[in-house]
Order: sequence, then C-alpha cells, then structure tokens
Amino acid sequence: MGHPRKYHKSYSTPRHPWQSEKLASEAELVKTYGLRNKREVWTVENTLRKYRRTARRLLAESAAKGTLSGHTKAERDQLILRLQRIGILKSDTDLDDILSLEIGDLLERRLQTQVYRQGLAHSMRQARQFITHGHTAIAGRKVTVPSYNVSKEDEMLIDYYGNSPIAKEPHPERPTRVEEGESILDKHARNADAAKDDGNKGGGRGRGRRR
Repeated sequence: MGHPRKYHKSYSTPRHPWQSEKLASEAELVKTYGLRNKREVWTVENTLRKYRRTARRLLAESAAKGTLSGHTKAERDQLILRLQRIGILKSDTDLDDILSLEIGDLLERRLQTQVYRQGLAHSMRQARQFITHGHTAIAGRKVTVPSYNVSKEDEMLIDYYGNSPIAKEPHPERPTRVEEGESILDKHARNADAAKDDGNKGGGRGRGRRR
C-alpha cells in the first residue's frame, strides 16, 4: 500500500490512448467542466469504474444466491446510500442504476460545477479560480478543492467565504445570482439574445448613416 503521506496515483491511463473518439470526448469534458487536464477525467473514470465493478459483483452474488444477506446486503445498502447522499443516484434506485451512470453524472457533483451552476461564477474556469483562491465556502467553512463532491444537503449551502472580498456586493468580479426558477443556461441564452438584438439595432443605425 505504501506510506499514507506519499502521493499515490488515483487514475489509470487509457489502454488505447490514441483513439480519435476517446481523445475528442476527453477534450470535450475538459472544456465543458473547466478541468485542469485529462488526468482529472481519468480520476473520475477510475471512481466510476470502481462503483460499476462493485455493483456487478453484488449483482452476481445476488443472482447466485437468490438474495443478498448479511455483509453483502450491508455493502449494497452503503453503496447506494453513499451515491444518493452525494446526489449521483435518486431515491428508490437499485444496483442496476449504478451500471447506467455516466462520467458526467459524477462531474456534475464537483464543487467547481456546483459553484458555476448556482451563478456564483461567470464560467467554469472562474469557478475553479474562486475555489482554489479560497473565495468559496460550504456552510461557512472554506473549501479549496475543486473536485470536492458536494452532497445534496450541502448543495444549497454553497456561498462565498465570509472573509473573501468577493462576498461584498459591489465587487466587480461578483456575478449576479441566477433568478429563482431560471437555469444558468437560460440566463446565458437570454443575455446572448439581448446582445444580438443590440448589435442588430446598432448595425441598422450605422448603415443609415452611410447612406
């Protein structure tokens, strides 16, 4: 196992790293979720692989014995409860639902993603910067790890750290919070449409002057 204080690699590199589809999907995930590099994608893939491996083993034992009991039943309940607690699985789910999970389901629960989704940052990259610089907190406690898995209980407790200058309303880097009932994508679409309309109006005035 090695010394606990020493760094241990938490990911596995792809067996076929030069497949074009694999490279394109990894690059898209890095861009979409503002990840630092592909190693973060591989780390999440490794975590998802462990969940699926455990689910397949428990399903095989359930098929062989007809039902789970004792230690295996407790392991199944703990696995499902953990994934429900961090918001990856919904209530009333079973082991089969774990096999259908995608990497995006895990990436959505990262603190970096949640900070952006809740309108605390203008972009995924800025959300990562706010977290690493100590500007965000969960229930008043500073968290500086972008990959921190946010539980459903802590999801609505994410805010700016109290001593951070961004916690003050007039700060220029502080974005306006998303209106209730409006998603962050809807907000960006609304702003883009408004900017397009302004550009069309300005273009029309310019053409009139040239004539």
